[in-house]
Amino acid sequence: MAMDKGLDAFKNESVESVIDTSKKVKVGIVGCGWIAGSHIEQYLKMEDVELVAVADLVPGKAEAFLAKYGVEGARCYPSHKELIDNEELDAVSICTYNCQHAEPTIYALEHGVNVMLEKPFTVTLDEAVAVMKAEKKSGKILTIGFQPRMSENMQMIKRIVESGELGDIYYLQAGGGRRRGIPTPFGTTFIEKETGGIGAVGDIGSYSLDMLLNAVGYPKPLTVTGYTSNFFGTDPKYYSNHPEYAEKFGVDDFAAAFVRLEGGIILDFRISWAMHMDTCGDALILGTKGGLRIPSTDCWNGEFDTPLKVYRNVGDKVPMCYEVPMIPSKTSFFYQKIRSFIDEVKKPAGEGKATVPSAQILYNQAIIDGIVKSNDLGREIEIEIPEI
Repeated sequence: MAMDKGLDAFKNESVESVIDTSKKVKVGIVGCGWIAGSHIEQYLKMEDVELVAVADLVPGKAEAFLAKYGVEGARCYPSHKELIDNEELDAVSICTYNCQHAEPTIYALEHGVNVMLEKPFTVTLDEAVAVMKAEKKSGKILTIGFQPRMSENMQMIKRIVESGELGDIYYLQAGGGRRRGIPTPFGTTFIEKETGGIGAVGDIGSYSLDMLLNAVGYPKPLTVTGYTSNFFGTDPKYYSNHPEYAEKFGVDDFAAAFVRLEGGIILDFRISWAMHMDTCGDALILGTKGGLRIPSTDCWNGEFDTPLKVYRNVGDKVPMCYEVPMIPSKTSFFYQKIRSFIDEVKKPAGEGKATVPSAQILYNQAIIDGIVKSNDLGREIEIEIPEI
């Protein structure tokens, strides 16, 4: 009976909201690559959204993008500046490659446009700080695109921690990772230094970091010892049809780190696009009263497929373990991510809030930035985050 009551405490009753379609939110999309497709698909499902324009640096790409999704009447521009200068937008999705996240986001905020920015936040900590300064000055909404936050099972992780079931948290272990999953089916923008900037550590590592750090309240990172490698990405034999990709590969395909966080918490991090292993392991959260095992996935970007497990003692000595029942999702996490952004944009000025605030993801980015810098220096470094 006590165990059933404990599980009931983790339940999250959802309430269906009524969408007001009397006024449409005018939206633009910057960058028309594959991730932009996930954005436009969701916007087109929303009766209170009008997609007015898209932009892409590649000639003809914006036009082809709209044609693919059967959108008529929306305008195309060759840059984010021309789109924002010529349209009266309420919001914009920034779906560019990593190295171009900061500039269009800053420009949009400076021109009074709310922003949904795809992850990773930026490539460097300095860029993230610059974006947040523009956000603070603008008073507009900036939310970062972490759709796993929408999963009730992912939310369950945070609720278990906050319930006190695990006691005081002292250790986090990041797991998962791909055995063979360098993202070249979408071209080479992910793997080139000039466009991607960072590899697995930012692409899927940012998801893994957010899942764990969000669960424990996003403590400030203090120091990091980081390691990155690219043994697979730079090997022509890895690519069966495009051995020339090896010469273009300029980012990491594996990363690991040991991070000290405020509150005496240790983060043991690892992530992979490619390795001779099926997984880096399950993710773990260890506390003074119990431990939580989060089933491994290849990238942590949506959902795990087996239940969470909580490990505790009965009394002082008898070990026990129980599974937390999984909650089926009613709609896609990507839809919920975009829907929550639009709902906040529609609120009166100053009342809308970011679903995934930059103030949290700044710490995520600081760790990623620290891993890269520590690897380059070959030693542990202190993480210094400027005041904003």
